[in-house]
Amino acid sequence: MPARHKIAWMLQPVPRQHAAAPAQRARAVACQAAEMKALLFDCDGVILLSEDLHRVAYNAAFEHFDVRCGGERVVWSEEFYNQLQNSVGGGKPKMRWYFGQHGWPMSKVLPAAPKTEEEQAALIDALQDWKTLHYQELIASGSVPAREGVLRLMDETREAGLALGVCSASTRSSAVCVLENLLGRDRFQGLDIFLGGDDVERKKPDPSIYVMAAERLGVQPSECVVIEDSVIGVKAALGAGMRCVVTYTSSTCDQDFAGAERIIGSLGEDPPQVTLADLRKADCVQDDRVEMQVAASGAVTF
Repeated sequence: MPARHKIAWMLQPVPRQHAAAPAQRARAVACQAAEMKALLFDCDGVILLSEDLHRVAYNAAFEHFDVRCGGERVVWSEEFYNQLQNSVGGGKPKMRWYFGQHGWPMSKVLPAAPKTEEEQAALIDALQDWKTLHYQELIASGSVPAREGVLRLMDETREAGLALGVCSASTRSSAVCVLENLLGRDRFQGLDIFLGGDDVERKKPDPSIYVMAAERLGVQPSECVVIEDSVIGVKAALGAGMRCVVTYTSSTCDQDFAGAERIIGSLGEDPPQVTLADLRKADCVQDDRVEMQVAASGAVTF
């Protein structure tokens, strides 16, 4: 068991009723998995049902700075943001992609629409910084709880002496705010590893953040289990050679989570749907969306 990383070190910069998806065949398989030594959580969508909070914060930033593309105020609808967040990882890349598609905007940040890479970066940085502060204010209000089962599973992992960490595509400051408010300071400071999106050059679905986590923990990727909520996160975990469990949200429940060994709507609390003992067995492929469709239709078609 590697030595516990201290929070002072972790804060230093480093070089979501769900709709039923199409039925799939549930099957038991004999998994040849290495001994589990670490459990890694994504943050947004896994620890926190954060999708609409982020959208609200981005729209507030666009309004604050009067961001306009083609003369129209930029407003991200719920439907559009669900597609965007499941296609592009990280806040700055989302805005950069959007402006690349719709044209770089006029705003109160700069006297004219940005033309150089430096001006584009300055606009993105200003919008992201303001959005992050507004998002943190929403989280710090105390009205947003952790998703069901997250704290229980974290405590089970800690009591078992396994390594525990969080690997988020969000900026470190945004993730710290979420984790301190939802986990509590003691759980947060007890993490063995914490990495944010600005700790790696390439965002999920690139596996860099999970590769770095395994290296810093001193474990093999095959000894790690990741909890994710979207196909972007699944690709990152599998790309790093790790096992992956999905706790989908209302905006990700229809995605193809090929390669994930468990696909569930919640970790569960009373009763629990997934325990640490379940994760250590690694003996089945489970997709509860199949059960949902069976319950709705009375039959499964293959």
